[in-house]
Amino acid sequence: MGTVATLMNLLAIPFPAIDPALIEIGPFAVRWYSLAYVAGIVFAWIYMKRLVSNGALWAGEPPITPLQIDDLLLWSTLGVILGGRIGYILAYNPAAYLADPLSIFAIWNGGMSFHGGFLGVVLAVAVFCRANGLRFLPVIDAVATGVPIGLFFGRIANFINGELFGRVTDVPWAVVFPNGGPAPRHPSQLYEAALEGLLLFLTIRLCTHRLFKLKQTGFISGVFALGYGASRVAVEFFRKPDDQIGFLAGGATMGMMLSVPMILVGVFLLFRARTAPS
Repeated sequence: MGTVATLMNLLAIPFPAIDPALIEIGPFAVRWYSLAYVAGIVFAWIYMKRLVSNGALWAGEPPITPLQIDDLLLWSTLGVILGGRIGYILAYNPAAYLADPLSIFAIWNGGMSFHGGFLGVVLAVAVFCRANGLRFLPVIDAVATGVPIGLFFGRIANFINGELFGRVTDVPWAVVFPNGGPAPRHPSQLYEAALEGLLLFLTIRLCTHRLFKLKQTGFISGVFALGYGASRVAVEFFRKPDDQIGFLAGGATMGMMLSVPMILVGVFLLFRARTAPS
């Protein structure tokens, strides 16, 4: 058994020597994790502005103007940060943050929940639409086109941070993570970057620019919710569960449980868009 473990370690890919901080000047540090969030938000913002500037993609006038997208950016950013942090605290590690409340604000150390951030953005968009007299579902369709961009950068940052790694494996591309012990593990962060980020972006791009599905209100939101939920459930079979939670009943994980409602919502929105296009 020891010989097999040693061979696995020899064949594994060593974790690249990437400093989590790009620049450090005294107590001030610019971290890759923070830059990933900034890059994801900025590129998604630019992409959405181009999308709503293309009237041919929509049934009638686009539901929001490029100038309103600028205003929505702040609301969505707050939704991502607050929702992601609160979601992680409540769903994944409430005891640790109750014991050390000040650590709640140290988001540069990781600890963000996508599902919480997703709900935060949905709530922020709903409030923004109500305040500006906009239709919620067409606007959230526009927002959904840019989210995979942020997911891609976020998962790459998870890899750089050496967090959210996968289960022990002997696949040729296994990686030995600094915080994951000596055993090689699935680089599940890169799986998520590929599925939730790149593949989902390309799928939605096909739907918007080739199939013109923005003309069917709710269809793109349905594709996103279903695509993310299914991708996350698939990757959870390779991703190591959080130590403080472990496996739930039947071998499920918290990530799976939180993704099932997204799948159901996605199916509902797709059915709704098919039966009542607008």
